[in-house]
Amino acid sequence: MKNNVLWVFLCLFSGMFAQTLPEKTASIGQSKGSILFIMSNAKTYGDSDIETGTSFAEIVYAYDVFAKHQYAVDFVTPHGGPIHLGHYYKAKDTLQYRYYHDSNFMARINSTLKPSEIIPSNYDAVYYVGGGAAMYQVPENEAIQKIVMTLYEKQNGIVSAVCHGTAGIVNLKTKDGEYLVNNKRINGFPDAFEKMERPYYKEFPFSIEKKINEHGGHFAYSANGWDGYTIVDDRIITGQDPTASASVARQVIKALGKNP
Repeated sequence: MKNNVLWVFLCLFSGMFAQTLPEKTASIGQSKGSILFIMSNAKTYGDSDIETGTSFAEIVYAYDVFAKHQYAVDFVTPHGGPIHLGHYYKAKDTLQYRYYHDSNFMARINSTLKPSEIIPSNYDAVYYVGGGAAMYQVPENEAIQKIVMTLYEKQNGIVSAVCHGTAGIVNLKTKDGEYLVNNKRINGFPDAFEKMERPYYKEFPFSIEKKINEHGGHFAYSANGWDGYTIVDDRIITGQDPTASASVARQVIKALGKNP
């Protein structure tokens, strides 16, 4: 009898412990490939006290597509550790609700890797997540830039971004010194949809749209907005807003299927 009670206790304890541990990313050998999600640790717009964060929708809608297609996903931020979701989580959205209440998943996005822990050759593509936080820390981070361009140039990898996540690719340069976006059609959150008169925008270090064009790219967007608008230009895939997250992920998978 004592042995039976002990066995039941151990089963219950093991189950509770498993739910609190971070979900382990599938190894490359067990998956079709690996995707590196790039996010920011920023909590505010610049040095202001205006709260911002990473878009939870842009994480989970892309992650869900990759997971269902058996791609492993890792998360990296400039400083590692937790990210700030701010007001981006919407409880009424069933997919967001499910992931927000998945303790394994939440543990993973709150224990992100540092750039120094990333081996570029382990990944087939990167995905820059948006939200206002994406305007800070990531665009100027040289370690992340090196990871991405190593993947892109040496491994024929895919660079993708959504919404304000496109801020992360504006400064990327090839080994020849050219901006990665030069002569490419690029999408992201357009100036037309920003509320430029509000204090948050005045904290932005730059306009994504203007910076893309200054660096030789051709910024294009859907005037309707919130319609999943996505642009594919060779191995650069960009989406306009959270509604494009799943579309960007699907296009990344499609592009990887064509790669040797």
